[in-house]
Amino acid sequence: MTGADPGLFGPESVTWQVHSDPMMWIAGVRALYLQALHPRAVRGVMQNSDVRRDAWGRLMRTASFVGTTTYGTTEDAERAGARVRRIHRMLTATDPDTGERYGVDEPALLMWVHCVEIDSYLHVARRSGVRLTGAEADRYVAEHRQSARLVGLDPDAVPGDRAEMAEYFEKVRPDLAAGPEAREVDDFLLRPPTHPLLVPAREVLWRRVAHLAYASLPPYAHELYGRPAPAPATVTRQLRLAGLLLRRIPARVRWQLPPKHILRAMARLGPDARPAPYKLGR
Repeated sequence: MTGADPGLFGPESVTWQVHSDPMMWIAGVRALYLQALHPRAVRGVMQNSDVRRDAWGRLMRTASFVGTTTYGTTEDAERAGARVRRIHRMLTATDPDTGERYGVDEPALLMWVHCVEIDSYLHVARRSGVRLTGAEADRYVAEHRQSARLVGLDPDAVPGDRAEMAEYFEKVRPDLAAGPEAREVDDFLLRPPTHPLLVPAREVLWRRVAHLAYASLPPYAHELYGRPAPAPATVTRQLRLAGLLLRRIPARVRWQLPPKHILRAMARLGPDARPAPYKLGR
């Protein structure tokens, strides 16, 4: 549709294609595992929300934010970013050891959350079979300086390619630890509260998602959590199989899930805007 607003990224971006992949749900759980290893960051979450009672709501709000900023109009994305910044400005956390009170919108904490999410989306996509060249992977990281700006970060201070992202993780590793809050997140992700009738489904389906997300973490994360994972080659095979199975579900069926960000974007921009990882590399 000529003249329609493509949003912050647009149909030609790597982000537009990658975020349509169903493996992004597993990537999101991987990001939660990693985020919990930063004691100051995870404290900000645990002290400001009842994760155990509203974890699904939190996961869905994150997914909605990613969907809006990826496929919504520029105005939609900017409004979503402003809402996140406004909420973060009001929240604080307390270090139980020192009594220090700090804002959850500290740039270092926002940077950790941003880098963990982008690294997880890219890692799981590529490892599960989405074919991205090195240049496309770097472009994906660079594109998300936009999403970093939305949450209040200086885009120029955010990693702009995989090498800068790797340097960032190397620098922050000494600050990471599996404290009591991380243990609580780990316990929740393995056994999220659910209706008694759904417990069998949780054990069969969700536990596999959580185990696969955990297995895809970097080795240092497994060491901090103190729980082993299968050999990397085994994990890669499992991710590829999961990707193969999930991608067999017709895209239009998957995209019917509310709030239908992708379908609304296609209605706004026309059928050529349909995201598909195979468009990459053309």
